[in-house]
Amino acid sequence: MPKRILLVTGKLAEPLVRKYRKGCDVFVAPVSVAAFLTPELIVRYLKKAGIKSEDYDLILIPGLVRGSAQPIEDELGIPAYKGPRNAMDLPQVIKALEEGFRLSKEVPADDLFSFDALKRVEDIRNRTKNKNYIEEALKKPWNVLIGNLPAGRDFPARILAEVVDAPKLGVEKTVEKALYYLREGADIIDIGMVAGERNLEFVDAIPEIREKLKEAGFEAPISFDSLNTPEIERALDYADLFLSVDESNLDDLVAEKPVVLIPTNQKSGYFPTKPTERVEFLEKLKEKALDLGYKTIIPDLILEHVPHLARSVTAFQLYCERNPDDVLLAGVGNVVELYDADSVGMNALLAGIAKELSINLLLTTEVSAKAKGSVRELKRAVDINLFDLPKDLGFGLLILKEKTESEWRFEPANEVIEAREKTVELEPVYFRIWLEGGRIWVNAHRGTEAVLTIVGDEPNAIIDTVLEHFEISPRHAFYIGRELERAYTALKLRRSYVQEVELFGEFYRGGE
Repeated sequence: MPKRILLVTGKLAEPLVRKYRKGCDVFVAPVSVAAFLTPELIVRYLKKAGIKSEDYDLILIPGLVRGSAQPIEDELGIPAYKGPRNAMDLPQVIKALEEGFRLSKEVPADDLFSFDALKRVEDIRNRTKNKNYIEEALKKPWNVLIGNLPAGRDFPARILAEVVDAPKLGVEKTVEKALYYLREGADIIDIGMVAGERNLEFVDAIPEIREKLKEAGFEAPISFDSLNTPEIERALDYADLFLSVDESNLDDLVAEKPVVLIPTNQKSGYFPTKPTERVEFLEKLKEKALDLGYKTIIPDLILEHVPHLARSVTAFQLYCERNPDDVLLAGVGNVVELYDADSVGMNALLAGIAKELSINLLLTTEVSAKAKGSVRELKRAVDINLFDLPKDLGFGLLILKEKTESEWRFEPANEVIEAREKTVELEPVYFRIWLEGGRIWVNAHRGTEAVLTIVGDEPNAIIDTVLEHFEISPRHAFYIGRELERAYTALKLRRSYVQEVELFGEFYRGGE
């Protein structure tokens, strides 16, 4: 750990840097904003101040400085690295240095913490991909092989993403949806059939779907979700896993491939609600299935949505205690889709509960707009749960809220005035902004005619292009910039965007 550390900052950030310096010296460069500094300027200012190689063991420059810290080290002979973007993160960085953490000359320290944690995740996942590791793990009863994918207690939880009502979508749209799920982090593609229909021709298209996914670089297992016995019989040679086998069709379908067994009788409408009855019923079904010749049974106690979530979690816990060697599946999407709350926290919590209960297969959907991104969220939640405590890892699922509160303020000028809005003058050109295909689109109108369309990925490029082609007032430019930033935020959050409509409601301001 370097004993003598010099923190470089600008004038405006000086109070915060001094507050969080934790025993380090502070050098304030003669610039207002630290982000305006360059390595060359820092060298010049430090030399002018008489800083020599024997004065310090390490120099930390602001994370917002562009370029590498290497020129500083070359000129002064003192190791120089990038610190965090925000001064409030200095204590964490200094503590990391004390523990031997290696900083970068190019990458801000706060980014490095995230990279380091994700590298540890990658190491864990790579270890479970080792051929010898898999062979040994599959000898244990609490692990199974689904297609070419091992799953169970000795592996990260696997995510099944359901393509709902796949026959209605057709082969091409099903493949498109499946590829989206796989790129988001799904491990298994679940083909959801249409309840009350028989689509045997679509079942016969599963090999084509698998081949198209393979051509795109994905050899993921395919699960088949249907209550229709002829559909399941037709799919036995095509799919790797079969969902929704229960008392009503257990005798009809003896499969060597893994099947998910649920505690229901769909024909009679029977579903035990009490946890003990549900567990006992499923145990009897499992015993019968094994006697019939089923090889691999994956129980699913059925995760119910609120107001019945607690009893179903209790059923899972009870079953897990009585049958610790079983690989379990839970449909978390059923909870998220039927609750008007942001999905990200719900997916994180459900993944945490699943880890506690040794539920190793998580089924989800993205049917409603509020469930968009659930596969990606579950994948990140699984990664977080690879560690003992899902906290202070350097990465997480804090999307709309923050881990630490920023104390970013400055001393006001001697004169403080209240802002007042002025009447807006109409201009001959106006703009309509929308999102399409993951990009921002802008139409410039004169009257009812669109005279130019601008498309881009980033607000600065779009507003620069607008100003290049049209003469508009500063107030108009500010308005467009504000709307572009709102559209950009909607893109990042996978929300819809409507011009001049707020992205978020007034919940935290006390209104609805």
